[in-house]
Amino acid sequence: MQKHEVSMEMNGTTFSLETGRMAKQANGSVVVRMGDTMSLMTVTADKNPSDRDFLPLFVEYRNKTYAAGKIPGGFFKREARPTERETLSARLIDRPLRPLFPDGYSHETQIVAFIISADTDFHADTLSITGASMALNLSDVPFTEVVSGVRVARVENEFVPNPSVSQLEESDLDLIVAGTDDIVCMIEGECEEVSEDDLLDAIEFAHGWIKKLNDLQRQLLAKAGAKEKWVMAEVAQNPGMLAKVEELVGAELKQAIVVKGKMERAEALAAVKAKVVEAFTDAEGVLDPEAMEALGKLEKKTMREMILADGVRTDGRDLTTVRPITIECGVLPRAHGSCLFTRGETQALGTATLGSKQAEQRVEPLNSEQYWSKYYLHYNFPPFSVGEVGRYSGTGRREIGHGKLAERAIQPILPSLEDFPYTIRLVSDVLESNGSSSMATVCACCLALMDAGAPIKAPVAGVAMGLIKEEDRVAVLTDILGVEDHLGDMDFKVTGTRQGITAFQLDTKIAGISREIMTKALTDARNARVHILDVMDEAMPAPRDHMSPYAPKIETIQIPVNKIGALIGPGGKVIKQIQEDTGATIEVDDDGTVFVSSIDQESGKAALDYIRGLMAEPEIGKVYTGTVKTIVDFGAFVEYLPGKDGLLHISELEHFRVGNVEDVLQIGDTIEVKLVEVD
Repeated sequence: MQKHEVSMEMNGTTFSLETGRMAKQANGSVVVRMGDTMSLMTVTADKNPSDRDFLPLFVEYRNKTYAAGKIPGGFFKREARPTERETLSARLIDRPLRPLFPDGYSHETQIVAFIISADTDFHADTLSITGASMALNLSDVPFTEVVSGVRVARVENEFVPNPSVSQLEESDLDLIVAGTDDIVCMIEGECEEVSEDDLLDAIEFAHGWIKKLNDLQRQLLAKAGAKEKWVMAEVAQNPGMLAKVEELVGAELKQAIVVKGKMERAEALAAVKAKVVEAFTDAEGVLDPEAMEALGKLEKKTMREMILADGVRTDGRDLTTVRPITIECGVLPRAHGSCLFTRGETQALGTATLGSKQAEQRVEPLNSEQYWSKYYLHYNFPPFSVGEVGRYSGTGRREIGHGKLAERAIQPILPSLEDFPYTIRLVSDVLESNGSSSMATVCACCLALMDAGAPIKAPVAGVAMGLIKEEDRVAVLTDILGVEDHLGDMDFKVTGTRQGITAFQLDTKIAGISREIMTKALTDARNARVHILDVMDEAMPAPRDHMSPYAPKIETIQIPVNKIGALIGPGGKVIKQIQEDTGATIEVDDDGTVFVSSIDQESGKAALDYIRGLMAEPEIGKVYTGTVKTIVDFGAFVEYLPGKDGLLHISELEHFRVGNVEDVLQIGDTIEVKLVEVD
């Protein structure tokens, strides 16, 4: 196979696509490169269709540590299970491509991204979206849509495509957009209270670059040529089955769909299903599978038509109403902060735990040095939250993705390290779910943080928007239910403060969303967000002015960098002694910031006083309160500052002659001394 390559300029750097050199036995392969960051994208698929009734698409994303000249840590010195960052990157590739596979496609298909070179300038995740589309189009898999992904930053009020790491650090916006020439398929990102108009402008800017990258893909496709696409077997359809099912249960189905309550609605729908099963099961007990498929289509059609024609949703709400909200803060007596947030039939228990520097989470990016994170959020979705039995087997991709979205939503409003020197762990346990559990997580965790006494900059809330679209008829839904997510066309999650947006995530099930629809969704989302914030303000008008008695007490002090060694001491002797004497925990940053954490104010104050004394410079003529440490024939050695001793001569002990020092002083005595000379 001959090597082919195409390239273009992007953000002052060459962006290239290459095929025909690596992984040639895969159905399709391509290397996408920007700067020195390279992602090898491969597509493999089973030529025989599976019997699954969903798209069996699997995406794997792997950072190869050799790509950055590193060796994996741990005993085995090899890459292990996917990290959280790799899981999130795999989801970024999956989400825009999944809705663009042809209807009825059921072949097991695997997309694999190997990051084989990583510089310190460019991230590989968005490159891999474009590479995955290119590999699919070069393969014999019947996928013909051209999709590209672009990251956008805003630096000095100018949008930048596929920004460098340093540009991202200066940006108030981190936006990832994927789409075809005509439509946007996926959006994800975070920002610092950006307006709806600015976000729409950034999306439009990204779409312009998406079109250029799509053109580049078509250039490589013209050069290299695609393999002959498989011809999908036509699925036999009985066009009359839908009419038969509708005639049998259409009226009952419509009544069942509008039954109030998720569980009650499920029971009503189960009764309708039982009637269909009975009617379309033959004498030998075999159910016609087309009947159940027709029932599913009829349920979707009925619900969507009710919304489009009548503006009525399954729970009786109109299109823009938010479900009833109840909030209880401080529900857990021992947690540092807690909140039980309920919106309709979705309930999240949010908790905030405050820790010292020791609780920071180590993060090891591929293209930069490791760092320690002082804030993280974990999202848990147990099976009982939807009334099901399920396995507890580690954190799933969905939980990781929802948790990261909520984490990003709250990040911009966290207090500064100077104002609040705590490591923050937020946890959301979803106790009930009927849609929008990640947005309930944002609200619950924000309130838990306020309950913990964290001086946040502003409260954050979130809402999930949905869409029903049939040709020119469009209905945008506020605060969607689970069934509206399942049978609808869009899940657009938006979080923010009263001032602006902090995080967002868009997934579609149709071939994209227009700017007009996004404008409507963002406008309605803002109105809903303000309503939710009003309810949150009633429950918790401001962060508590005190912290839980069970939270650690943390104070910070700044010392000169050249005195860090004096605080630590030889082999850690000094710092260990302070901790042992006071009961406080002391941690020191390289910049001289000292964190003192303790279970009570007294031990923390004692440690701080010791450190201040240790750092103090002796002042001649000043009177100090010292402790007798050693007694010798000619006097006593007194510690007048932590770690600093001075000789008190026997002749200075009293106004009269002293023959024996121990007649006047004992080891451990506290006395006042005046510093007269420093050697």
